[in-house]
Order: sequence, then C-alpha cells, then structure tokens
Amino acid sequence: MARRESEVATDNPEAPEDGPLDNLANAFVGKLLDFGVDGVGPLQSSSQVLVKARREKGQDDEKVVDEIVSDHIKKAAVGGFVTGVGGIFTMPVAIPVNVLEFYTLATRMVAAIAEHRGYDVKSKEARAAVLLSLVGADADDLMRKAGISTAAGLTGSGRLATLAMSRLPKSASMMVNKAVGFRLLTTVGGKALGRLIRFVPVAGGVIGAGLDGYLMKRIADHARAEFAPRPEVAGEQPG
Repeated sequence: MARRESEVATDNPEAPEDGPLDNLANAFVGKLLDFGVDGVGPLQSSSQVLVKARREKGQDDEKVVDEIVSDHIKKAAVGGFVTGVGGIFTMPVAIPVNVLEFYTLATRMVAAIAEHRGYDVKSKEARAAVLLSLVGADADDLMRKAGISTAAGLTGSGRLATLAMSRLPKSASMMVNKAVGFRLLTTVGGKALGRLIRFVPVAGGVIGAGLDGYLMKRIADHARAEFAPRPEVAGEQPG
C-alpha cells in the first residue's frame, strides 16, 4: 500500500469503560467485520468477492464495482423476501436476523469496493471508514461524538477515504465502531421493526425484498462517492 497520511487528532483520546449496551454494540460490529470483511466458514471475505468480480469483469473500475453492487443488491432482496414472507408469525425472529444479514452483506460490499479502489481493508482505519459508510449522512455526527477532529479534512465528500488512509488512535477507532453499532441497532433496527406491512404473509416478503434492495443500493451509491479510486493504484493488476 502507499504511504498513510498524518495521524488524525481526537478530542477524546481515552475510550470510556464499556457497559452492557456498549458490549452489545461492539459485539454486533465485531460480527459485521468478521462475517462481512474477513469471512467466516462458508461466508466469503470481501477480498474473495473482489477476486471473483475481477475475474468476471477484468480491471474496468466501473464494471467491477457494478458487478459487486449488483450481486449484493440481489442477495439483499432475497434476504428481505425470505425474512418477510412468513409475516407476523416469524417477525420476532426474522427481523433481528434480517438486520444482521443485511448489514453483513452491506459491509462486505463496501469493503470489496474500497479494496478494489486501493484501500487496505485490513487496517482499523479503513474498517472504521467502511462501517461509517453504512450510516450515510450520520457519519459526520458519529465522528464528532467519537472525538475525531475535523481539522484533518474529515468533512464533506471523500471524508471516509481520508479517514481510511489516516493513522487513527486505537481508542478512537473503537469509539467509532461502537457508535456505528449503536446507530445501526437503535435507529435502523428500530425502523426495521416499524415496517408493519411485513406482518402480511407473502406480501411482506415482496415489500421486504424491494425495501432491502433499495437500501443496499443507497449504501452502494454512498460507497462509490466516498471511496474514489486512488491514483497510485489505478490500473494495478490484482495480487
């Protein structure tokens, strides 16, 4: 990888002691990184997804990204249908499973896009940036709450790419990850529970498929904009 940028300053250098809710958020994010980036058991890693897309589409940036995105939108739609088709009878179990499944797919998709465009998804900084891409416009608020200084250019479009190439104190990356976990579990999870139309068998599956596919595309569009191709890796052949 090319050189990293200067260290990002933080306003909160020490991470606070974790409580039960913190542990839940950390565990959720840990699963997203394990399942979505590293791959566990039969679950592909983001690197394996990228290798497959490059094998099929060559080195054309947009074609590779399109392949990654298309595949994950389809998988999200299938997951949304399966967890919604049972209606109210399976909702208590299906909604939590759907949230984890959806964001595992989203994490893997964004990490594959970021890696294709030259970012080291094994680094804690890039992983924090990948997770922040899942919350869209809320990323700025979460970075402020984590104490990351905006003086390092972590504002506006491309801020997550800047973060991915920076040197971030371990405590700050832990706070970012935990904040993302909280936001996904409370805000997004809460909205999922509010999709009351899913209580209708079969129809709930159709709605779930359409909604999850749409939400995955939104995350994909955000990732495309944030993780622009790095000039120093443009045209490189995969290792």
